[in-house]
Amino acid sequence: MKEESLSQKKLRLGKILTELAASIPAPRIELDFNNPFELLVATVLSAQTTDRMVNRVTPELFSRFPTPEALAGAEINALEAILRPTGFFRRKAQHVRELAGAVFSRYQGQVPGTMEELITLPGVGRKTASVVLFHGFSKPAIFVDTHVGRVSRRLGLTRSDDPERVEQDLARLIPKKDWGTAASRILLHGRTVCLARRPLCDQCPCTRLCPSFETVTSPSLPRP
Repeated sequence: MKEESLSQKKLRLGKILTELAASIPAPRIELDFNNPFELLVATVLSAQTTDRMVNRVTPELFSRFPTPEALAGAEINALEAILRPTGFFRRKAQHVRELAGAVFSRYQGQVPGTMEELITLPGVGRKTASVVLFHGFSKPAIFVDTHVGRVSRRLGLTRSDDPERVEQDLARLIPKKDWGTAASRILLHGRTVCLARRPLCDQCPCTRLCPSFETVTSPSLPRP
């Protein structure tokens, strides 16, 4: 695909998001939570494991330690026992206890609702903060994980491997009011169709708009 202007790229991405809206009409986060604090902890726990696995342990975790104050005061052995199935459980137990302590001591037990405040919390980067802002507070945010980064590069929306630069590139192309929904659809598309090793291009609604189509799939699969 020839070099695009910013306006051309915006137009193409608009068509891509229209196709994804048809295939993923109601994108939702796969983590279970009841409030921003539960979402924050669950998102931190989801590192290097699946959302399904996190959902297996959080009911007991939040039943026993429902508030930042309670979690900050939890015995580390008790946390490790609950979090063991998620992998790296010793490190995660320490991280979520420190995180809860910071929320309790710095913000009176209330999860802050700005990017600037969230990223000051232990173990919270821009991706986690963006997830909490959008899904916990319904604020515009673009979360860039491995799926969003990979799909964005294949679609020619960015050339960067740096999540923060990918976020910036997408923010230039997507209207702010649509940031979270668009990121959610791109993420789920990457998780279910545009896979890392064997993308399911025969199931993808965006092949005619994808500059990588002929390089990531079999030559026998024709472009629509």
